Order: sequence, then C-alpha cells, then structure tokens
Amino acid sequence: MRLISTLCLLVLMGTTSLSAADSAPADLKLEKIKGAKPRNVVFILADDHRYDVMGFAGHPWVETPAMDAMAKQGVYFKNAVVTTSLCSPSRASILTGQYMHNHGVVDNNVLTPPGTKFFPQYLQAAGYQTGFFGKWHMGGHSDDPRPGFDRWVSFRGQGHYYPPEHLKKWSLNVDGKRVPQKGYITDELTDYAIDWLNESVKTQDKPFFMYLSHKGVHGMFHPAERHAGRYKDKSMPIPKTMANTSENYFNKPMWLKNQRNSWHGVDFAYHQDTDIEEHYRLYCEALLSVDESIARVRKWLKDNGYGENTLVMYMGDNGFQWGEHGLIDKRTAYEASMRVPLVGVCPGLWKPGTVVDEVVANIDIGPTCLAAAGLKTPPQMDGQSFLELAAGKLPAADWRKNILYEYYWEFNFPQTPTTFALRTPRYKFIQYHGIWDIDELYDMEKDPLEQHNLIFDPEYQKQIRKMRADLHAILEKSEANRVPFSHKRSMGANLRLESGSKPADFNDKLLREKNAKE
Repeated sequence: MRLISTLCLLVLMGTTSLSAADSAPADLKLEKIKGAKPRNVVFILADDHRYDVMGFAGHPWVETPAMDAMAKQGVYFKNAVVTTSLCSPSRASILTGQYMHNHGVVDNNVLTPPGTKFFPQYLQAAGYQTGFFGKWHMGGHSDDPRPGFDRWVSFRGQGHYYPPEHLKKWSLNVDGKRVPQKGYITDELTDYAIDWLNESVKTQDKPFFMYLSHKGVHGMFHPAERHAGRYKDKSMPIPKTMANTSENYFNKPMWLKNQRNSWHGVDFAYHQDTDIEEHYRLYCEALLSVDESIARVRKWLKDNGYGENTLVMYMGDNGFQWGEHGLIDKRTAYEASMRVPLVGVCPGLWKPGTVVDEVVANIDIGPTCLAAAGLKTPPQMDGQSFLELAAGKLPAADWRKNILYEYYWEFNFPQTPTTFALRTPRYKFIQYHGIWDIDELYDMEKDPLEQHNLIFDPEYQKQIRKMRADLHAILEKSEANRVPFSHKRSMGANLRLESGSKPADFNDKLLREKNAKE
C-alpha cells in the first residue's frame, strides 16, 4: 500500500508542479533538468557550528549521534566552507546562491535589497509548498515574512534561547502574527516544523521544501535544561596556535596579534573576564538539542513514508574560532572560521559513507536544492549544484578550481580588516584591504593549522602571483573591485585590556635601515 500511495503521490506531485509552474511569474520559471525526478528537500542550518565539533569528525567527547548517522548513511563534505564567515551575509549567500558582493548583505544590519530572489521562490513557482522556521537575521530589526515561503515562523535578530524575562512583549512571528515564545527555542522551532509537516505536507499532494534555521549554537550559549552540565568536567581542546609565543606570531599580520587583546581575542574576550573553556562547554551542550532536532525531523520523514524521496542536508552558517591564533568568534579567513559542517542524505542517489574532498560552499546550497527539484541553476547565481558531484556522476576534475572568501570591515567590530581570500583544494591566499600590513599564503596539505605563512618564501612567489591575479579577476569580473560599507554609528568595540598582550611590531621583512633600494 505504501508503494502504491507513493507512486500516486509522485504522479500528483508532477501534475501539481506543472500547474503551479504554468501560473508562476516568468522570471521565476526555471528550465527543467531532463529526466530528473523531483525530490522533497529539508535543509537544517545551525549558527556558529564549526567544522570539527562532531563525533564522527574526531572530537574527543562531544555527542552528535544524528550528525554521525547522516555521515554514515549519506555524504560528508569534508571541505565545506562559507564565502563570508558572518551570520547575515552567509545566510544571504545560502538563500541567493550569490557572493556577498552580489547580494549586497555586507553585515548583520542591512536588509536584502529590493528585488532579491531567494531560491525557495523558484521552488514555489515549480509547485513546491515551502516553510521557513527560525533565524532569518538579515535586517535584524525585522522578522516580517519574506518571499518564497508559504509558512513562516521567525523572530527578530538573534532571538533568545528562552523567553526573555526582561522583554515582556517578546514574541515569535508566525505568518505575520505575534505569538509568545513558550520554551527553549531549538525545541520550539522543531515543534513548529513538525506541526507543519503533519498539518500541511501530509494533507497536500505537493512536494515540499523545509528550511529549519536554528538560533543554536550562537553565543551567549545556553543549553536546554536537560543538557545543562553534561560536559562540566570536560576539557576544551586547546589549539596549538593559541599561545602568545613568538613562534605562533612569526610572519603573521600585525592585526592578528593586536586582535588577541580585543573583543574577539582570548585576552579580552567580549570585553569581560571570560572563561573561554566554560563558554566552549556551554557551546557543546547547546549543540545537543540541535542534534536532537535533526533526529526528530529524520524520524518523522521515515515514519511517514518520505524518507526515500527526500534530500536532507545539515550545515553550519559559519565556523567559530576557539583560541586559534589567539582569537574567538569568526569573520577571518582562517580555517576554523570559514570551514563548516555539511552532511547530507539523498537515498537512491548518494551512496552511504561517501566523503567529498572538493571544496563546496554556502553559495552551492541553493543550486543543489533546485537540482533536487529538477531545476537548473538561474544565471545570477554564483554557486553550482553538488548533487551530481556527491553522487560520483560529476568528475572531481570538472568541479571548480577555487572559491572566493570576502569579509568587509565592520565599524562595530573594528578588529578584523576587510579580507579577500582564495581557497583552492591545496592553497589559501589571503589579501587585506585598507590596512598597513602583510598578506598570507598557506599550503593546506602541509600546514592544515595555518602555522607557516609562506608570503615571503621564494619558492611560492609564482603561486602567490597567480592567486593574487585570479582573486582580482574574480572581483573585477563581478564589478566587485570596490568596497561597500554601512552607516558607522560609533567607534565600535575598540577597547583593549591594559594588562593584556602588547601591540605588534612591524614584520622584519618590511624594515629598512636607509631606503628601499638599499
């Protein structure tokens, strides 16, 4: 009976999709992929979850059984990255398939420009029912429903783990109506998502797309009560590059050492007497409810007969530094900041236990979801679908050769300069704008911890020239060779701790006794 029902459902889905596509606006109609069978799609996003805090990835004690199961039963994208390591720009890149310089969301304060197309709008036009649940954040002052979603559950800005006692009028926005937050936000968002699956998806003969966007695990970190204290006796893995030593800062930019004593540095983290190891334990405890959310969604799919025709992906919106190079938080182009977890299950297409080594990115999520729906990538998107790559049907040699990383200086957090980077499977070149300092090159195969900056190494000068030229060509082609900025409302979090680390010196390679010619 389940097989017959599923076949009937697929026929009806195709009929409904065709009808919806015929009535959709012309600019939302995409060319179909010949012979493709549309799948349902579930995309689950976490906040600030870095690439290696998962059990299967080798973490010494964190428990992530649902993520581990996805890696075992599907595909692990080992080198997944974001093109901007900051909440709003990264989320805009996911939804638009575009680099930050194209979608225009350059920080956590601005709305997406009018006329921006989000990939769920194309799914709607193709007959999909769509639901969004959780953190939107682009233009943090607004939680109004956005285009592309039939069901909308969101909140302003970063939201709150628990209903805030100091904000009596705090609420969620449910399809444009104010509804009080009742409990722990990770659980509540999952409840809303599963209610929608029960009330809408099961009752309509249409394919569906669900976007479950968690607040967890954004700081300040508050685990669910059932998880509080789970890791109180565990020790944080201390990065080799965390210590304030001459070896760790040899041939490093001055801004990096100076940031050590700042809001985003280990000496003066959040301008408080911060116990970073305690924050880390809370971070890992808050992740437990996100893992449980994944398990609940996948169980619903299996129990209700959707497991075999649904692509499920889990991803982090950016990484998070826990002491690497003396830093906390994100924004930089270093691995702990830009690499993210990405696992996916697509029965019948992706083989269990597959590991993809190629560099995939947040700009690829939209094209991949569209491909799962049998739709080609629209021309304005910078990303590309990795659906066939993960299936082994696209040779690795045909995948992109590099990915751009960009971050624009923010007035409220002036510690991190405007950054452009190019990441290939082997090398990473980082170039800074508007700051008197040095650039960086790392051989990621020989130096995965980014300890040895090769920018002055004679053997790598040809590689540096090529990557510098390739980086500029990408920016120039997109007319992105100019730097946007938003309203500077103050001097920002620019304090330093008097007893903290001292300012950096200029690199010896820049110093001359007389003049440049000598």
